[in-house]
Amino acid sequence: MSIGINFNTNNACNWRCIYCQVPDLKVGAAPDLDFQLLEEELRFFLNDVVHGDFYQRFQVHEDKRVIKDIAISGNGEPTSVKDFDKAAALIGKVATEAGVLPQSHFVLITNGSLVHRPSVQSGLKVLKEYGGEVWFKLDSATEQGRALVNNAGQGCQASVENLLLCARLCPTKLQTCLLDYDKRGWSQKEKTAFLDLLKDIKAKGCVLKGVMLYTIARPSLQPESVRLERLSLETLTAFADEIRLLGLDVSVSD
Repeated sequence: MSIGINFNTNNACNWRCIYCQVPDLKVGAAPDLDFQLLEEELRFFLNDVVHGDFYQRFQVHEDKRVIKDIAISGNGEPTSVKDFDKAAALIGKVATEAGVLPQSHFVLITNGSLVHRPSVQSGLKVLKEYGGEVWFKLDSATEQGRALVNNAGQGCQASVENLLLCARLCPTKLQTCLLDYDKRGWSQKEKTAFLDLLKDIKAKGCVLKGVMLYTIARPSLQPESVRLERLSLETLTAFADEIRLLGLDVSVSD
């Protein structure tokens, strides 16, 4: 079981990825966080799972009764929340006191666009203290690809700089969604740019924990949804093999 913590209950994000499954997605930041409510809800839920009858009520098979991770993610960019570092520290504290950490993973799923902010950097240090890791979104290494897939206002160079900083502050993996848009497949230009980026950051001393490749898992709720298709497992696997030649660990999810 993965326990997700959603800071963006207003369905607001500073990106608009065309494969996003969030309904009524809008441009914006996370609302102010009620820290007392966060602590109360998290303590209650973890206690229900660890000491209560949560698994029985939801008929979870015994071999699945394990908390795989606690993931800060949600319906938008979680690091846009005010006092992100305070929120990360509170989650780490509560989960540790509940006996969930460090046995389970502590994960931040982010597009990485706000790593340059001091509060986010402070939060990454907190995450590392609790044995956590970052899943840093990187779907394209070209300006055209980022504009198409992510509708990201931040350019490639700024994203790379944030990635380098992120990897220095906390163990980091790249999380990459590959897809077919308008039946074009995944172009050689995109593949080459992605591999070149990996070579470049490696040359700069960036150490990544790995790269996670996946394709569309559930239907997009964005206007472009009818123009999107999954890429084949064979395509993902072939690209994973090319990345492994650079000395990186790669996982593939179909």
